[in-house]
Amino acid sequence: MPSFLDLVDVAIRAAETGARYLRSMPRPPLAAWTEKARRDFVTDVDRAAEERIGTLLRAAVPGSVVIGEELTPAAARDAEVVWIVDPLDGTTNFLHGYPQYAVSVGCLVAGVLSVGVVHDVPRDLTYHGAVGHGAWLGEQRLRVSPVTEAARALVGTGFPFKDMDQLEPYLRQLGAVLRASSGARRGGSAALDLADLATGRLDAFWELALAPWDVAGGVVLIREAGGIVTTLSGDPDVLHGGSIVAGNSTLHRWLRELLASA
Repeated sequence: MPSFLDLVDVAIRAAETGARYLRSMPRPPLAAWTEKARRDFVTDVDRAAEERIGTLLRAAVPGSVVIGEELTPAAARDAEVVWIVDPLDGTTNFLHGYPQYAVSVGCLVAGVLSVGVVHDVPRDLTYHGAVGHGAWLGEQRLRVSPVTEAARALVGTGFPFKDMDQLEPYLRQLGAVLRASSGARRGGSAALDLADLATGRLDAFWELALAPWDVAGGVVLIREAGGIVTTLSGDPDVLHGGSIVAGNSTLHRWLRELLASA
């Protein structure tokens, strides 16, 4: 069994391989955009990036399983090492040339989320972390924000663009956050939002409907940077798809309570 640090190195190489491919590709023409669901696009670029990432991961750790958004969403998770990959988090941004998209690689070891890598593709930055080894951007160790006053907090979020049934409750939550905080931001890439929280650029974050591949890499970064990540109900297992709330201990508690009351 490779060590966590060995797995981090593999995940970094895989994420950077995918990122180099994405940077080499022109924006796909409109005719190449495929809607998996309303407002949820995919292209051959996503699929090809995932193939490259998956091939490297499986070769580096024989017997490991890759769960990816585009090719293998139903793969079994009972292997000793399971990679959870989003080859292009922020596809709509990529398609429009909006420079906020990432490659995310998380790793389950014996069923426990243990390694996370998020690569900011346009800026060519790699965030990485592993349980017990901290979260890092290069040689810089990451720490979540020390802000504890809600009125000074900058809160990240994501719109429920795939499920309009959640729009009304989400708007009530957004209104409550805007009234209580210093502001809210929506970048369009959950992986980068979570990386921003791990660095302290954002003070808290929530979203109502995220898949495992959206969050696996970033969750490790936040926890290793001293933050807390749960579902809206408080469950620390956020890999079943659904809501996510994150922040330092004070703001995480504040945001959960605020969202529940809204």
